[in-house]
Amino acid sequence: MGAYLLRRLALLVPTLFGIILINFIIVQGAPGGPVQQALAEIRGQGGSSIGRLTGESQGEIRSAAGSGGEGSANAYRGARGMDPAVVREIERQFGFDRPPAERFAKMLKGYLTFDFGESLFRGRRVIDLIWEKMPVSISLGLWSTLIIYLVSIPLGIHKAVRDGGRFDVWSSAVVLVGYAVPGFLFAILLVVLFAGGSFLQLFPLRGLASSGAADWPWWQRAVDYAWHMVLPTTALVVSGFAGLTMLTKNSFMDEIGKQYVLTARAKGAGEGRVLYRHVFRNAMLLIIAGFPSAFIGIFFTGALLVEIVFTLDGLGQLGFDAALRRDYPLMFGTLYIFTLLGLVMQIVGDVTYTLVDPRIDFEARR
Repeated sequence: MGAYLLRRLALLVPTLFGIILINFIIVQGAPGGPVQQALAEIRGQGGSSIGRLTGESQGEIRSAAGSGGEGSANAYRGARGMDPAVVREIERQFGFDRPPAERFAKMLKGYLTFDFGESLFRGRRVIDLIWEKMPVSISLGLWSTLIIYLVSIPLGIHKAVRDGGRFDVWSSAVVLVGYAVPGFLFAILLVVLFAGGSFLQLFPLRGLASSGAADWPWWQRAVDYAWHMVLPTTALVVSGFAGLTMLTKNSFMDEIGKQYVLTARAKGAGEGRVLYRHVFRNAMLLIIAGFPSAFIGIFFTGALLVEIVFTLDGLGQLGFDAALRRDYPLMFGTLYIFTLLGLVMQIVGDVTYTLVDPRIDFEARR
């Protein structure tokens, strides 16, 4: 197992490099980069893209822009009619005066020490922003995954034991609905029904804490946090429990039909003993070992739109805003963290397999 883990850890480096390189190349060709946004703001078309520049540079840029100089053609459509000195100054401030290969090499060098640079538009270090937002996403993904497992495993077992019965039929209808409805759509429905959309105002709509909660006793803060987590967690649970429920059912049904189960029954073992003493461990192997992957799946995909719907200031919202504003350091920093966590969790999943069933030997695979 040790040699296998070393090989998997060694593969992290080329995998991360390849993912970052592909995304870097794609992003370079995407229109509407930070330089274009800054130029648009100068023309009065954008937001506060230029706000992070130094006061001296802002003065120089606005002064040159006010002169209305007609520069020669350049790579940015938004720069047509702008003084070339303005464009060069903006490129220098954002670091785009250097060749792409040099910028990519500098980025990789910083990533070795988790130095992702500074956000282009937020004026803060990327690692500080990621560290600040990560607890929100982790708490949402962790609670959702735990509840999904607590709901799906007992439900899947009961469906396997009562396969073809009334319970299996109507619960399958519920599972089908949960599988068909996207998490963000169910989140919107919850907002409309229970967060003051059109009917009831039972749960808060924004954030994970009420105004002034920092001054409350710890138990009140805990209750307030749980109250804010009800709707976003429910949205993720409803959209995520269907697959695990059917996986649990199919795993148990596959094990129930095997010879060792028939032998145990022939020896007079009770149904409960057969199910939880003989079947449970083998059937739960894939389910328990898949916990890291399930958590990462919710952490990466399902939580993104749910964070946006409920205005949860987590990594998903941070990365989404960075992509919209072409904040390249923040984009690549969040991408790097997501990728690294995903790859590490895959290794954790393999280790979990061996802990659940020591008979599994990855060293024997060729």
